[in-house]
Amino acid sequence: MQPILEIDGLSKHFQLHEQNKLIPSCANVHLQVYTGQLTALIGPTGAGKSSVLKCVYRTYLPSGGRMVYRDAEGHRTDLAQASEHRMLELRQRDIGFVTQFLHCLPRRSALDVVCEPLVAQGVEREAARARASELLGLLNVPERLWGVPPATFSGGEKQRVNLARGLIARPRLLLLDEPTASLDPTTTERVIGLINSIKAEGVAMLAIFHHPDLVQRLADRVVELTPPVAVSDILETCAS
Repeated sequence: MQPILEIDGLSKHFQLHEQNKLIPSCANVHLQVYTGQLTALIGPTGAGKSSVLKCVYRTYLPSGGRMVYRDAEGHRTDLAQASEHRMLELRQRDIGFVTQFLHCLPRRSALDVVCEPLVAQGVEREAARARASELLGLLNVPERLWGVPPATFSGGEKQRVNLARGLIARPRLLLLDEPTASLDPTTTERVIGLINSIKAEGVAMLAIFHHPDLVQRLADRVVELTPPVAVSDILETCAS
């Protein structure tokens, strides 16, 4: 079985031009993600776990390496080199991202925020809203809040809306950045059930989890990252 995503030698650094410094975020990352499986990223703070997800989604432009994605037709795209137009296509139908924070247009109801990915794929709005209602109910978002903009919600309520929006369209590749971090135990169990159900449907996932027990329960593959060595440290080592 070929991986849906294969990352080879991925690195990301940030350049501070005024100080003439390079700040490493992740380095020499190698991993594979397969259809119907979850690959979990683990490692200490500063190892670059979130940066890997942002590079795949192209929120960050990688500094080096390859990220080969295979679409449903078998076409290969190196996400590190893909055009912005190609990335927009993939985000609309292939690649979803559940971040730690909800970003959406103001004054839009929670129901419309959640159903928007389906509407963008051509699903009739009423059918999309019906599916959004099911997910919001499953994730314990009170029905009285469905018509309210999420900007007024608590952190946990925002995260539930964020999860519903990320899960509704069943992308081929789903990126999850600590999706249960703000959730109560009951809702966390429901999210675990949802993740297992969409895995069974063939969705591939690359995920970061806050608790090791979630990794043990959900991950088919585990990749451990270590904090990258700063360029200044390398230069000092060579000089000594």
